[in-house]
Amino acid sequence: MKTSVLPLALLLSLAAAPLFGADAPAATPAASGPYKLLKEIPIPTGGTGWDYLTVDSEAHRLYVTNGSSVIAIDTEKDTVVGQVDGLSGVHGFAVAPKLGRGFASNGRGNNVSVVDLKTLKTLSTVATGQNPDWILHEPSQNEIYTCNGNSKDLSVFNADTGKAVATIPLGGKPETALADSSLGRLFVNLEDTDEIAVVDIKTHTVVARWPIAPHAGATGMAIDLAHKRLFLGAAGSNSMPMIDYTTGKVVASVPTGTGVDATAFDPGTQLAFSSGGGVGTVTVAHEDAPDKLTVVQTLTTARGSRTMTLDLTTHKIYLAAVSYATPAVGAAPARGRRGGAPVAGSFHVLVYGYDAAKK
Repeated sequence: MKTSVLPLALLLSLAAAPLFGADAPAATPAASGPYKLLKEIPIPTGGTGWDYLTVDSEAHRLYVTNGSSVIAIDTEKDTVVGQVDGLSGVHGFAVAPKLGRGFASNGRGNNVSVVDLKTLKTLSTVATGQNPDWILHEPSQNEIYTCNGNSKDLSVFNADTGKAVATIPLGGKPETALADSSLGRLFVNLEDTDEIAVVDIKTHTVVARWPIAPHAGATGMAIDLAHKRLFLGAAGSNSMPMIDYTTGKVVASVPTGTGVDATAFDPGTQLAFSSGGGVGTVTVAHEDAPDKLTVVQTLTTARGSRTMTLDLTTHKIYLAAVSYATPAVGAAPARGRRGGAPVAGSFHVLVYGYDAAKK
């Protein structure tokens, strides 16, 4: 596939571009919490659809899925440096830095594109189940997992060879998967059955199922490896439950905004994040103890900004966004996690920074 690198003159003009108008978020007052808006990174050549964002902290790269491409951003300069083209309804992008490879899940192609991280060219494709969405590299077995929404299973293949290893039936729609390799376990949100499937990463079998009641509609998920905790973005209950993954029990929760999708956890600050596109907020909660969460900030972002990623080194969070057309007089207001009709050429990434003095 062809790699598109933007010319220097265009990159400089993008860096100097003003914030987008009607839907540009206002910085949250410093007194209300530790996060504030730092800048926007405009991507006017991109489409208006997106899904997950991924940070490679060591390489200072942010990867943003964007329909038929993955946009690569230098996180030190906050500029677009290239993109992977020729994808098909891409949802997620997993990186394996030691292999020098990235893996893009093509929802419409029912496959994964294996990408050279230096050239951003596609090396090969690997078949998966139907509509692969979230994608994960599990390092202890050096395997790639895809969460296949339509076939309700996981596809597993070797990250080096692309050889299929297993297909794991789940009995529900998988949304996010994360691993604790030290325990040999993979945890998978099943959005339509309101439970977590626990997978043995050596035998590739489901060994337990945990209900998340009274919460519902789990989408995003984050993990605290030190305290053995999972954080879920529960869109059906507008909440973020915290689960002890040694027992499968919900031990705490906090309310969130509507249209919840992504979730993140920062072990350096003990902060958990849940992004909601319905109202355009990120709920920031502190893990005071392994059984206690406290909301410390409701960060105003932008309408429709539902997906998010976190740089564990800088503590910055990134959200994708577009501007939306002003609705016609008398039209019903936009609902749900998306904000309505997007404006062409308005795709951008919001960058929020952490201030330890205001935690």
